[in-house]
Amino acid sequence: MPDIRDDFQQREVVKLAEYQWVSSPMPGVERMMLDRRGNEIARATSLVRYAPNSQFSPHSHGGGEEILVLEGVFADENGTYSEGTYLRNPIGTSHTPIIGDEGALIFVKLHQFSPDDSAQLCINTHEQAWLPGLMVGLSVMPLHEFGTEHVALVKWAPNTQFQRHTHWGGEEILVLEGVFYDEHGVYPAGTWLRSPHMSEHQPFTKEEGALIYVKVGHLSGL
Repeated sequence: MPDIRDDFQQREVVKLAEYQWVSSPMPGVERMMLDRRGNEIARATSLVRYAPNSQFSPHSHGGGEEILVLEGVFADENGTYSEGTYLRNPIGTSHTPIIGDEGALIFVKLHQFSPDDSAQLCINTHEQAWLPGLMVGLSVMPLHEFGTEHVALVKWAPNTQFQRHTHWGGEEILVLEGVFYDEHGVYPAGTWLRSPHMSEHQPFTKEEGALIYVKVGHLSGL
């Protein structure tokens, strides 16, 4: 399997209209590969779409697994995770995904954990409190921190302008709702962006506002 968007010194943008779904080794499971370095076992960031009543084979997480459930209900032998659930399965854990009648769409990152990052998390983001952001118009829901890596949901009110800033360790965004903007472009819901170490931008919203998943500080040295 070829590497995909694996030059982490390059800025990458993938919009919903550009998705190309490919079948996985399991029937009823498709993947939209956002970035990938390696073969079937790879450092990978993907969207995974499960048809109703599909399942994936039992597997262990050699490099950890991070999941955000975007649609439907994701489940395994440990529990059931509805839309809005954030999961972290550290190195050495294992599970067997089993999907019910609703099907599921998940955002998943594989083989990207530090060996010392052992937190196992299951967060229902619909039940977590929002905290004030760095400026008026921003609300933040921290999800995970380890070393220089920080993961959060950020809610942008309409017509919010953030200051120009530099991404030490890079920045990765998935636009969940609304439309996100910066001086480089327009990013409607479903857009994935990856900006390299020490890149800069000045983001803002217009009348739609936005909700984004954002991870920073995890791309230096790649």
